[in-house]
Amino acid sequence: MARNLILTDRWGYEVDRASLTRDVGAPSLSGARSPLTSYPGDGLNPLRLAQILRAADHGDPVRYMELAEVIEERDPHYLGVIGTRKRSVSQLDITVEAASDDAHDGKLADMVRDWVKRDELQQELFHILDCLSKGYSATAIIWDHSEGQYLPKELAWRDPRIIRFARHDLARPLMLDDSGREVPLPAFRFVFADIPAKSGILLRAGLARVAMWGWMFKAFTGRDWAIFTQTYGQPLRVGKWQPGASEQDKATLFRAVANIAGDCAALIPDTMSIDFIESKSIGQSGDLYEKRVNHLDQQISKAVLGQTATTDAIAGGHAVGREHRLVQEDIEGADAAALSAIINRDVIRPWIQLEFGPQKRYPRIRIGRPKTEDLSALATAVDKMVRLGMEIEEGEIRARFGFSEPKPGARLLRAAAPVSTADLAGSAPLGEGEDRASKSKRVSAEIKRGQGLPGTETALQAEGPSAAISGGPGAATDPAADLADQLARAAPPVIDGMIGQIELMMTAASSLEEFRQMLLAGFPGLDAQAMAQLMAEAFLTADLAGRLDADGRGDG
Repeated sequence: MARNLILTDRWGYEVDRASLTRDVGAPSLSGARSPLTSYPGDGLNPLRLAQILRAADHGDPVRYMELAEVIEERDPHYLGVIGTRKRSVSQLDITVEAASDDAHDGKLADMVRDWVKRDELQQELFHILDCLSKGYSATAIIWDHSEGQYLPKELAWRDPRIIRFARHDLARPLMLDDSGREVPLPAFRFVFADIPAKSGILLRAGLARVAMWGWMFKAFTGRDWAIFTQTYGQPLRVGKWQPGASEQDKATLFRAVANIAGDCAALIPDTMSIDFIESKSIGQSGDLYEKRVNHLDQQISKAVLGQTATTDAIAGGHAVGREHRLVQEDIEGADAAALSAIINRDVIRPWIQLEFGPQKRYPRIRIGRPKTEDLSALATAVDKMVRLGMEIEEGEIRARFGFSEPKPGARLLRAAAPVSTADLAGSAPLGEGEDRASKSKRVSAEIKRGQGLPGTETALQAEGPSAAISGGPGAATDPAADLADQLARAAPPVIDGMIGQIELMMTAASSLEEFRQMLLAGFPGLDAQAMAQLMAEAFLTADLAGRLDADGRGDG
């Protein structure tokens, strides 16, 4: 059914299934998409840079894209910070969320999970993030249809110079075809990514636009610094000749003075001399160039990473460094969320539509650092809430713990079935002349009569805790003392009953492990209601006794 549907992309263009497996946008030396490039950074000055930027603003991005490439090649600092930003996102964990607990949605999610395990995906995401520098990137989707099923087997970087924008809004992307015409991007064939550094048209939203000015000014400073170092980094050479020296002698002396710095050797007559004069305070003058270069680098770091501490070795305490790192993490999280949305929109949804047709819901990939969560506390909270009657979706809890849906026929972990004390007793050593069935009945009966052990028969078992603390004829006149005496009489039988049951389990068990199992199975059946009622009535009576005692002192 999905094979015959007419599908459209987000721009409204229809998908041509027949051409999906063909390469698109690849470079060609003989075509309009030549991989050869010019170098607009050579001899760059403010006037030329302004012209390049204005041309991009009017829809001609070629020189702008070439210059953006140049500054990444020639500026180590910009290459480092932009590479850091791209790699910090491209190497993050990728998870896939099913649209729901429905079996079909789970199948779609599993299909995407297999795809994101590809080793090449990290490098492909790095190239897609070229949009951070240039404002946009166009990555071709190479579809595999060899087995009758569509599969995005490769995401191939394409030269951003082949992209143009519709003249009416400079927003809708076009591309150069083989003949150089501007045509719409083929539907379902490109990942068109844009993560703008600022609002506005994409050709003005890339970080390279800011970095170009910094790189140009730094190039001027670097050139002046080189001239300064060459001029003042070596001592001034002064040649002297004696009166009567010939023009030939003077020429020889000049060549010696001019070349002595590079050759480190010279031949001059005895009648001539060369003095070396050191420049004073040259260090302070040279520091100005270094400070300016460092200042420009810091501005680039702020623009790309939002801070300077992780790249420019800015002095500061632990708190300052932590704040800078948090800023970088905020930017990383925003980039990861934007990249996730782009991949879901341009790869996952088209892929699902090609295979299964349009869906109400689609699986989603999420790129980001895993959030640290106290899963032990979560499990405890879920257990309590479920016991109180709250209904919680099983799929949501599985996702929180990272568990997948059970596959048909898989061996599943389940809660252990309750084991009766009779069954546990049946595994214990048999008494003399006793078969296993009678042994099981005997031990089970003994455990059930845990409060009937010798010396524990009291009014508590016959009439309950209320009768044990109700007092009677001859009761003490001091309410507090009377309550203490009654509690001392009533509590031991209940506690002794519990201890008696444990002793019977120890007697019946043949090993420590078996005794442990008996405890686990037996404690849920222990009668703690008597002790609970006893304590409740004791607390209530103690409160009343306290009030009576207070009233008595008040009357006295």
